[in-house]
Amino acid sequence: MRARRLCTTVAALALLAGAGVSAATADDPDGRSSVTARTGGQDPAGPELVAETTPGSGEAQPAPQSEEPPASEVCGEPNADEEVACLTPKPPSEIELPPGLVQSPRAGVDPPSWCPTDGTTKGTRTRVCRTDGWTFWTRKKVNGRWVKTGETEMIFLNYSYGDTGQGRVAHQIEVYATKGWGDTLKAKIGGKGAPSASCKTESAKFPSRKLVLHKWMLGESFFDTTATAAGAKGTCGTGWTMKATNPPYNELDFPSTFKEFRCDNATSGRPQVGCAVPWYASDLRYSKARTPDLARHVTLAQNSGLPKRLHRTTKQSVIKKNRDLACDDRPSVTGKSCDEYPVATSKEGLSAGGKRRTFAGCSYSDIPSGSGSKGASACAIAKGDNSSQGGTNTQFYRAERVLQDDPFDVVIVP
Repeated sequence: MRARRLCTTVAALALLAGAGVSAATADDPDGRSSVTARTGGQDPAGPELVAETTPGSGEAQPAPQSEEPPASEVCGEPNADEEVACLTPKPPSEIELPPGLVQSPRAGVDPPSWCPTDGTTKGTRTRVCRTDGWTFWTRKKVNGRWVKTGETEMIFLNYSYGDTGQGRVAHQIEVYATKGWGDTLKAKIGGKGAPSASCKTESAKFPSRKLVLHKWMLGESFFDTTATAAGAKGTCGTGWTMKATNPPYNELDFPSTFKEFRCDNATSGRPQVGCAVPWYASDLRYSKARTPDLARHVTLAQNSGLPKRLHRTTKQSVIKKNRDLACDDRPSVTGKSCDEYPVATSKEGLSAGGKRRTFAGCSYSDIPSGSGSKGASACAIAKGDNSSQGGTNTQFYRAERVLQDDPFDVVIVP
């Protein structure tokens, strides 16, 4: 049996670490994430799908505020005797789990250590995770009054992962019942794949099984994007329709879904389908050792208040305007060329407004200094650094599938 952890910072949710825990990586320093390859149940000869770690995706970020309403109580239809089964959301941090929970031997891929425990979603460019808590309860009417006949507290851990070079996304769900009594412990829990938007189910396995306390139940599904035509892009809605079966109560259906991945065949220079989490801001990294002039300019610009977090533009008219407003009137400097920050391929350049600024040592004494988050800076830097920057940007956008309006962070590394 392989031991593993429910990845959380809440001590009550800590699981027993043991065999099968992978080595540490930059993305997962605690070494709790498996990178065991999975292909999906219907296509064993297909490409392996792993929880890809892309460059610059070292720290998980919270998802933007969801447009979907928060989870609310879900109830089945009352039967003829007015018996009913319901699920009520409960913060995972309020559910008591004993330390030392051991994972089922049917485990899929270990979720990362940064999985949140408050019902929110966190992710990197190719992974997302959320832990939900539910109270499953049953009741019936006795002499005209509702009487509770059972109650069980459960954790649902949703973990989805993809690959920027594949059109397939996995969604793994793990269910754990920590305490309960009465009729709820007679129930069976099962699920089926529930794709939405531009995705279809490739395979989904969560056979119905009896709800047992202190034992993990695992479902593993794979979804393929339908956004495969040249230039296509679309949301890949992955998830499950879960079902609680518990006669004489009517069946209870409830969803457990993600709509976090975008798959596309629209990434310039990468003529293949791939999937990424578009709201995650990967790092566009400039090396101080390899491009010292560029690194100095970006550092000065950010220290003056210009943003580290930028948003991609692919519109050539905007890119040209950003460059022209920052550098078009700059005199030639031997061995150097004009560099602008924010980068011209971002929406935050001078086309968005603000004034131009510069800094000491940038060769442009006729441009004033300045500060604040609006505007852009211009600086004469080594031509080699400027040329290297163009290639670095192109490779980054391609590797991370950064499209129009996607966020990214500009970071200086040694």
